[in-house]
Amino acid sequence: MAEHNLFLLLASLPFATALILLTLSPTSRSASAWLSGASLAAGLVVQAGFLSDIRDGTVLRASMEWVPSLGMNLALRMDGFSWLFTTLVLSIGILVVIYARYYMSAGDNLPRFYALLMAFTGAMQGILISGNVLGMVVFWELTSFMSFLLIGFWHQGAAARDGARTALIITALGGLCLLTAMLILGYVAGSYDLGIILRSGDAVRAHPWYGAILGLFLLGAFTKSAQFPFHFWLPGAMAAPTPVSAFLHSATMVKAGVFLLVRFSPVLGGTEAWFYVVTSIGMATLILGAAVALYRHDLKGLLAYSTISHLGLITALAGIGGPMAILAAIFHICNHAVFKASLFMAAGIIDHETGTRDMRRLSGLFRPMPFTATLAIVAAGAMAGVPLLNGFLSKEMFLAEAVDWHNGTWLDNALPYFAIVGSTLSVAYSLRFIATVFFGPQATNLPKTPHEPPAWMRRPVELLVLICLVVGILPALTLGQIVNTAARSVAGPDLPYYKIAIWHGVNAPLMLSMIALAVGTLIYAFSARSIPTGPEGPFLLHRIRGQRIYDWLLFRLSWRLPRMALALMSTEALQPQLRLLVLGGIAVAVASLWSGLTWAQDLRLHAFNPAFALLWTVGAACAIGAAWQAKYHRFAALVLLGGAGVVTCLTFAWFSSPDLALTQLLVEVVTTVLLLLGLRWLPKRRSEIPEDKLLPAKIRRGRDLVIAVVGGVGIAAIAFAVMTRPVISNVGDWFLGNAYYEGGGTNVVNVILVDFRAFDTFGEISVLAIVGLTVYGLLRRFRPAPESIEAPDQQTGDSPSLDDYLYVPSVIMIWMFPILVMVAGYFFFRGHDLPGGGFAAGVTLAIAFLIQYIATNVRWVEARITVLPIRWMGFGLLGAVATGMGAWLFGYPFLTAHARYVDVPFVGQVPAATALLFDIGVFATVVGAVVLMLVAIAHQSLRASRRREQDEIAARKEAA
Repeated sequence: MAEHNLFLLLASLPFATALILLTLSPTSRSASAWLSGASLAAGLVVQAGFLSDIRDGTVLRASMEWVPSLGMNLALRMDGFSWLFTTLVLSIGILVVIYARYYMSAGDNLPRFYALLMAFTGAMQGILISGNVLGMVVFWELTSFMSFLLIGFWHQGAAARDGARTALIITALGGLCLLTAMLILGYVAGSYDLGIILRSGDAVRAHPWYGAILGLFLLGAFTKSAQFPFHFWLPGAMAAPTPVSAFLHSATMVKAGVFLLVRFSPVLGGTEAWFYVVTSIGMATLILGAAVALYRHDLKGLLAYSTISHLGLITALAGIGGPMAILAAIFHICNHAVFKASLFMAAGIIDHETGTRDMRRLSGLFRPMPFTATLAIVAAGAMAGVPLLNGFLSKEMFLAEAVDWHNGTWLDNALPYFAIVGSTLSVAYSLRFIATVFFGPQATNLPKTPHEPPAWMRRPVELLVLICLVVGILPALTLGQIVNTAARSVAGPDLPYYKIAIWHGVNAPLMLSMIALAVGTLIYAFSARSIPTGPEGPFLLHRIRGQRIYDWLLFRLSWRLPRMALALMSTEALQPQLRLLVLGGIAVAVASLWSGLTWAQDLRLHAFNPAFALLWTVGAACAIGAAWQAKYHRFAALVLLGGAGVVTCLTFAWFSSPDLALTQLLVEVVTTVLLLLGLRWLPKRRSEIPEDKLLPAKIRRGRDLVIAVVGGVGIAAIAFAVMTRPVISNVGDWFLGNAYYEGGGTNVVNVILVDFRAFDTFGEISVLAIVGLTVYGLLRRFRPAPESIEAPDQQTGDSPSLDDYLYVPSVIMIWMFPILVMVAGYFFFRGHDLPGGGFAAGVTLAIAFLIQYIATNVRWVEARITVLPIRWMGFGLLGAVATGMGAWLFGYPFLTAHARYVDVPFVGQVPAATALLFDIGVFATVVGAVVLMLVAIAHQSLRASRRREQDEIAARKEAA
């Protein structure tokens, strides 16, 4: 149980911290930094508690049921590989938090920044410790979304917005491919549990769908890890703040793809297809990234392409796939994370203290910034593979694997040549970084006078560089054991212990390393003068930009192609679109029921009731009248439509469905009022349209009438066929028999909504919140027609003002506010046993706000009541989620409810259910969504009023 709770703490702590950070004031810079750092440090403490079991080769597991019938459980799993990666994420995360505290300017909202960083960390951790592949994909897509927000944090700049959008599109599309691959993979393996899938390698590789699984899986991994040809999104992400770049490039986001390649290599690897595709793409990315990095003039751009190159190196090792290749890949993941984080932080310091990242303007910074320069030089040496630094060791292991014989294919024979080219170019761009920025004449035309940064801004770089040195000198004592443990968790327990050492004698990998250092130095020496004045790319390659190809495709797929399809198949008018939808629905219904809809032999009919027949006659008349008057008399149509709704409400009550009747009545009030407010801003239509009397218009109306009659008669026929059948046992009987004993309530409808089918209800309130935000976003940009801006006739001329003939009703409506609040509370607390509940209570409270806006005006209401509907929706959804997650603490599936009687002093036993807490979330979300739409419509009057005032001022100026 303790291990179970520690897993929960590790997985949920970053997200909980993010929520707390969002509540802090933008001025709480130090508090937000301390809170973020403490959260990550707590995660490291949990990791330390797991270390002894991990060293013994134990695989730690914890599982919480979510939707057991679908195999969807929140399973957590940690072995040596995921432990090492998680520790890496948390450790570098703490250093990034410290660095960001001093890097970010005073004008940046640092608590929000840290909140996004913590949520991103939680998503990355979720990928690493997920024991269910579907859960892994959820966290995978969450990293894409959070990286979008982090890259676009400085959204005022176009580069940040473009970079964030490109990263999201590429990685999210790859995530969809990965989701498809995982669905098929789980089907083939017979389970979505990661442990079972990792043991099903032979069955997966022998399955006919192996090729589809592999292709989709690699698309997901390659897009995330910026492998060729999807590498172009990563340089665009450099518009993010440098702390984000350091975190993204070192231990998170791009490393998620190579993590997946290494993790699933025992399942999908070991075939020719895996070797050819993964290894060739890795080598191509290694060489391409290194070649472009040499020519980049932006410091972060050079480091970005170097990251692409090193990711290609790790991908190639995963493609080679032997036990030693897996160990080398894991070791290089760690080493690259350390020296790349330090290099990005050093580049951020240079930018922060000089005002530029352009290497053509930077020179001689060793004199004004000796400490930063020394740190950056050591880190760049590790990136180049200089001996006695950590990068040298893992790169030499890579060269050893490239030289070794694997399968004798042309690609296997070419690996040493590809490896030496990539290594040589990495030496060249590392030398350019060092020589251009820190040596030569001191730059004089910089935006800022260079100087050393604050001490604590440099401390994370110092620690990372120290790790580069210590690991490079004492690899076996530092990372040797844990890297071997991680490799055994991937390659199998039979992997012999490999002693990582500085010296293995004079061998081929050492000779290749020396050749790379020498030739790389010569390449830089011969190109140092031409690179600053040339294009940002090798000969001919600089003309082929992946970003340009992406922009070209995006323009045609998202702009040109949809408009061509719209011109061919559709129209901007709403009526033809609705006509197609209705015809499509009728066609589907006819096709599915053509041979399956039968009439019952003994119809179950009730005796004719004249009163009920009269009621439905009135409802039908209202519906027909609403359709007849809709074009020229909208207000009359709305009134008639309300009449049809009231008849529907009375029908529910007639057939003993009080809960449905109450909900229908409340929803009818809200929709009628919102539609009435919306009609105010539609263009006025006071005269007939001459074209309506022509033959084409009459034919169109006749066609629409036929479609409406067919649709209406069809629905009526289906309803009649269903309702006249003999009553048989169905799922409703189970709900009726178990609502009280299983859910603790006698109102079966409410118990179904908040207990038995609470997950469905949670999806519905999520959709309601999305709809509310969408309506609000659309109406914020909506501008009514010019004739609708003018004040209505009742507010102009000599006619009595609204204050004269609506004074008494407005006072009564104001007084109704506290009464409706009490009614909402009454509906809420009685809902588990009697008609009511969170939805009905939320709509009732929303009606209370609606009445206030109608009785007075926007300024009067908002000067007295602060509603903040978006927060209502947010806290409602969070409350519903928290209620569902609370069941996990007791070992039950998500949203499992509990009911019992509680002894209350002086009252006695009172029924209580945890579903009440979920219903509070429903209540808050409904109030927030409805009021948000109301506010969006009501604020149109403010815009119209300001527009009239501006017109009056302009008219007076012209008259003067």
